[in-house]
Amino acid sequence: MIFSTKQQTIGLLGVALLSGLAGCTNLDDKVFGQLSSTEASATSVPLDPASSLAGAYASLNDIATNQGNTYAMEEHPSDEMLGPTRGTDWDDFGQWRKLHQHNWDAFHPQVIGTWDDLNRGAFRATQALSIASATTQQKAEASFLRAFYTFYIVDLYGQVPFRQVTDAADANPKVYTRQQATNLMISDLRYAFNNSAATAPNVATKNAAATMLAKAYLNRAVYNQDVANAAGPYTFAKADMDSSIYFANQVIASGKYALTPNYFDNFHWENDSRSKELIFTIVNTSASQPGNVRNRYFMTTHYNQDSSSLGVNGWNGFTTLSDFYNSFEATDGRRSAAIPGGVNGKDVTAGFLVGQQTNAYTGKPIRDRSGNPLVFTPDINIAYALEPKGIRVIKYFPKAGERDNPTNDYVFLRYADVLLMKAEAILRGGTDSQGQTAAAIVNNLRTTRKATALSTVDLPALLAERGRELYWEGWRRNDQIRFGTFLNPVDQRAVKSPNTAVLFPLPQRAIDSNPNLKQNPGY
Repeated sequence: MIFSTKQQTIGLLGVALLSGLAGCTNLDDKVFGQLSSTEASATSVPLDPASSLAGAYASLNDIATNQGNTYAMEEHPSDEMLGPTRGTDWDDFGQWRKLHQHNWDAFHPQVIGTWDDLNRGAFRATQALSIASATTQQKAEASFLRAFYTFYIVDLYGQVPFRQVTDAADANPKVYTRQQATNLMISDLRYAFNNSAATAPNVATKNAAATMLAKAYLNRAVYNQDVANAAGPYTFAKADMDSSIYFANQVIASGKYALTPNYFDNFHWENDSRSKELIFTIVNTSASQPGNVRNRYFMTTHYNQDSSSLGVNGWNGFTTLSDFYNSFEATDGRRSAAIPGGVNGKDVTAGFLVGQQTNAYTGKPIRDRSGNPLVFTPDINIAYALEPKGIRVIKYFPKAGERDNPTNDYVFLRYADVLLMKAEAILRGGTDSQGQTAAAIVNNLRTTRKATALSTVDLPALLAERGRELYWEGWRRNDQIRFGTFLNPVDQRAVKSPNTAVLFPLPQRAIDSNPNLKQNPGY
């Protein structure tokens, strides 16, 4: 990991790992890596558990407030997002093109920035967890957060460096394999599941831990592969699928959640009260926006949409792919919707923006910077795209007067994902104690979203449904790898990618500073 004190690279807390984690009902309460408060830093300065935990939470903001790094790494390489260059705009030395076209290397700025962000967050969680005076609740939250960051490190890079907080700053952190780090992640999540009494969605709750446990077990077949064979094929163990279902059922049985009939209420500026799906979020208010979602609509809307119903003069950047847009039925409530009460009382258009863009105040067409009608078209050239090219996507949308300080809570985990994970685990051979079928779960979701029921729900159908439900929420790359489609050609990536592309390279500077890290194959 990268965590700087005196500009030195240091790692995460070294902890004992379980040699194996058994079934889902054997929930081990053991906390790993506990230190005394006087040992909690390399300079023997006592750490305060509350402030250390606050620092671990603050690292979540790096994901929410940045259209790059972790978010970009999970979306741009997938089949639902790309970042075209428009003249000199968004060229950035080709970094967005390289992500979509799987041409990154160990010096790519997003590869480096993501590594730094995630390892910094994990280290802060480890600091909080290491303090002997921390309460059980604080340890539960710190365990969840360390697991949350570790999940992404494992997913993106395949190996995780760890070190004791008390180690000398120049000590080389040990490195855990993908499987070892996954075992630690699951152990941390189990502790959080057993011990968290928190109830607010912006805190690590029992249900947030259960959701991440369902996700960890669902992905365990992928993460059990060593880095040399990261592309699979994967063997999904029934015990893991049963565990995923078990923890999904824990969330369902809590009775705290339900599918929200109006899909975009999950991302509304009042989503904290409108949505029944929010499991883990960052709360944004009129007074404070630590997880400011402004970048999520600025990154895609056109420069001249400031006077439109959207009320944002965007950066004219990222688009979706036409094939992905075409996977939606016209009646699907997730494709597009007019949201009342947006800018100055005018409707805000959420979802996919395609075709002529119109000023809601005057009824006149918006024009691009050359004076031509602003018509968003499905066709796109990633290397050179004119201003109107590409279908735009907005899930979060601003209220009047809140363009730069939106109050939409940022959503990491929500209930629809839990239901789809359960359906997938059933399809992969898991047994549901409630006797539900994957088809019943998926079709209930689809009818809630005003889409027609499917006659057959198999794994390809489930992947497509996850895309329609969770698009642009930061899960698509993870899903595609698990379903074996990530390397396939898509628009603006004409050939199949090499197997090694399922993992990113480690930043070269991380390898240079820690000889225990070995570069991933293919880089």
